[in-house]
Amino acid sequence: MKKIPQTITQKIIAKHCGKKYVEEGEFVLARVDLALSNDVTTPLAIKQFYSMFEGTSKQPKLFDKNKVVIVLDHFTPNKDIPSAQQNKFTTEFAKKFKIKHFYSGGCVGIEHALLPEEGLVKPGDLVIGADSHTCTYGALGAFSTGVGSTDLASVWATGKVWLKVPQTIKIVYYGKLNKNVFGKDLILATIAKIGVDGANYKTIELTGEVIKKLSIYSRFTMTNMAIECGAKNGIIEPDEVTYKYLKEVIGSKFKFKDLELKSDKDAKYFETIDIDCSKIYPQVALPHLPSNSVNVKDLNQKIYIDQVVIGSCTNGWYEDLYLAAKVLKGKKVNPNVRCLIFPATPKIYQKALKNGLIEIFLQSGCVINPPTCGPCLGGHLGILAEGEKAVATTNRNFIGRMGHTKSEVYLANPVVAAYSAIRGYICSE
Repeated sequence: MKKIPQTITQKIIAKHCGKKYVEEGEFVLARVDLALSNDVTTPLAIKQFYSMFEGTSKQPKLFDKNKVVIVLDHFTPNKDIPSAQQNKFTTEFAKKFKIKHFYSGGCVGIEHALLPEEGLVKPGDLVIGADSHTCTYGALGAFSTGVGSTDLASVWATGKVWLKVPQTIKIVYYGKLNKNVFGKDLILATIAKIGVDGANYKTIELTGEVIKKLSIYSRFTMTNMAIECGAKNGIIEPDEVTYKYLKEVIGSKFKFKDLELKSDKDAKYFETIDIDCSKIYPQVALPHLPSNSVNVKDLNQKIYIDQVVIGSCTNGWYEDLYLAAKVLKGKKVNPNVRCLIFPATPKIYQKALKNGLIEIFLQSGCVINPPTCGPCLGGHLGILAEGEKAVATTNRNFIGRMGHTKSEVYLANPVVAAYSAIRGYICSE
């Protein structure tokens, strides 16, 4: 039989539903390698999971307790009584079912940085998570996407998920990167180009000479924000950069290297978009959408700010903290600005401490926070008041995202955030 050309996303889905190939738009039942949830989405899933067994003689049972991951990262350390109650409820569930990958207390990191760091995601995996930024793991060559808590409960019980095979938009990045331009700027410029719904229920496959030269952390940032243009998932073909990272986090046990895990040359694409990176400068996404992204240098007025947030699942990696620390070293945060630092995981925090980054931040007047989502979703540890403005390395700037509905969030990379913290207004140098 003649081989049918497939994209990398089609290949992964086909493998997980026992087929040689799948077609765009086809509905399939796919086997899941990892099922993720957090302290916000898990309680709903638990209730739905138990309800699936009501009225039957069967006892509630997980499909595989070693493939369920629960991370208490959104409202922890517990910010109030409701969050304490839901985390207690979740903890009791994790203990009851002996879930191996349950993260709370001192081992908690922001989920989408923690899972790669723990070596839980590999190229070719199919990962679902009850969090929209589950698409982060596409940077490792995995098919990963967000679902609702009800879907997650079904996966807990069956180990499978219904999927509609998405069409793929191929985005080719070429040209030379300008100074202080990173993955965050590339993805913001991309979202601005295609719009917040430009890739609705589609895969965005990130390719080109520029992607090949990016660090794994910039790649994580880009696939993390695939959902911000409506994509089902973002994905990058695994290469030597990918395998080097995986060897570091997994160690000698890492043996996987599938040279066929890439799109066929004659694979069918919904659309191909070429992006000249030489025209992209440090970006800032203006309120209230990530697609409102412009070059910082093109702002026609000074936008004074009240807060800077450096961290999140998008830009809380060690590389991001290092970039911010280089700018802040020997400088002081503007007295009118609160600068909040959120290392994404305990290991990142420890490395930043060992290498002197935490000291730089403290001497600059920053506030160091534990690894938690915190203010990114308006949770805690940095809520904005009415009329306040913040520059954040987070991934969303919707109305009320970080606090009051009349506050404003501006998205940027860690270098822009650090310079803005010093100056007191949005700038890139």
